[in-house]
Amino acid sequence: MARRGGALAAVVDGVLVCWLCWCAVQPALAGGGGDGGKRCKYNAMFVFGDSLADTGNICVNKSAAATLLLTFAQPPYGMTYFGHPTCRCSDGRLVVDFLGTHIHVHARRRAAIADSKIILIANAAQELGLPLLPPSKRSGGDFRRGANMAIVGATALDFDFLKSIGLGYPIWNNGAMNVQLQWFHHLLPSICATQPQGCRAYLSKSLFMFGSLGGNDYNAMLFFGFTVDQARNYTPKIVDTIIAGVEAINQSIIQKMLVQFLKLIAMGAAEIVVPGVMPVGCFPLYLTMLRSSNRSDYDEHGCLRPLNELSIYHNTLLQGRLAGLQTRYRAAPAPVRIMYADYYTMVAQLLHTPARFGKQLINLGAVWFELVVDLMGGNGGYGGGVAGFRSGITACCGAGGGEYNYEFEARCGMKGAAACRDPSSHVCWDGVHTTEAANRLIAGGWLGGPYCHPPILH
Repeated sequence: MARRGGALAAVVDGVLVCWLCWCAVQPALAGGGGDGGKRCKYNAMFVFGDSLADTGNICVNKSAAATLLLTFAQPPYGMTYFGHPTCRCSDGRLVVDFLGTHIHVHARRRAAIADSKIILIANAAQELGLPLLPPSKRSGGDFRRGANMAIVGATALDFDFLKSIGLGYPIWNNGAMNVQLQWFHHLLPSICATQPQGCRAYLSKSLFMFGSLGGNDYNAMLFFGFTVDQARNYTPKIVDTIIAGVEAINQSIIQKMLVQFLKLIAMGAAEIVVPGVMPVGCFPLYLTMLRSSNRSDYDEHGCLRPLNELSIYHNTLLQGRLAGLQTRYRAAPAPVRIMYADYYTMVAQLLHTPARFGKQLINLGAVWFELVVDLMGGNGGYGGGVAGFRSGITACCGAGGGEYNYEFEARCGMKGAAACRDPSSHVCWDGVHTTEAANRLIAGGWLGGPYCHPPILH
């Protein structure tokens, strides 16, 4: 884990550069159209993943009756930003929502504020006219600026393999990685020209986010009888499947079905972000459902050590495979940049030391922005109104109170569950997913570093 004053302090050099959608803001402030559009780094974003990234596919992909049974299709999901459920697994926006509204920014400007205690400035960029990323299953959607293939319950391994190892039903697999790749293939005619060169040119200027994937593979194993050691035996296969997915995509449009798969990179994808998995041993769902009677299984933060060690093993293996992939394509005619997004380190810091991070509003002359402030050693001289996250491990939305506020039979969105008054004071939303406030911070750590290697906007 990064030390205080190290990785977190380095965010100042990455995110505190006021990319706050300046390519949209500056021309407007100057009173003219300007050339902001020419400075945008990406023209679209395409996402694959699970519930950490699903912006609505799970509800679009099910019947109305089935949707009513989904807990995250019920209040209080969506309460913070949207005011109603959107089938996002949070109280508001997800990490991909914040990424999607910032990737259009290429020019970077130093903020007028230069205090080492500030670790993030984040703007609700939708107010500047930038769209949220639409779910790919939405009928009639405009996907030229991007599409989201992620869906709740997605696994890296396909259903047939999981079934072969005894994990058929009752696991809830709505769209494994290979299925999402097929969805992307079906969207291509509406995204770019069907000729190879047309798509290649368009995709080379787009950002691809491949994951997080793998978490539900472990869930299927751990919640249905596998030990951590047994699940660990499948980590190399899970990681190799993710790497294969980064490279391969159903390619009938490109080569008229001559072969089954084509390399995604060969299609023109040149900017690919691949997130790891979270420190699941620190989330209420796992702490409740997989509790241990052995005190040595818990670390000093109250997290389940074996589960976090599994996450670390997965992430270490994934980083090694990605490094090999980057080496392979470094000398390609069209350079490819593969970025590892570190969920684990940043989320672990938020969960372990939630009070370290606080919020404050400032005015930069034309637009109000929300800061997330490093409160270690004080509030940095910003006066009153700065308060840190009050809770890390405890779920904001749940039932039962206590250390975790989580009951499986009264999960968020179900009868008996309720949300806390201020979700932004919590890191954990529903026992397994993070709040909008935490998601904003994670996105900032990926955009400017140091929690993405290399940072997306560098």
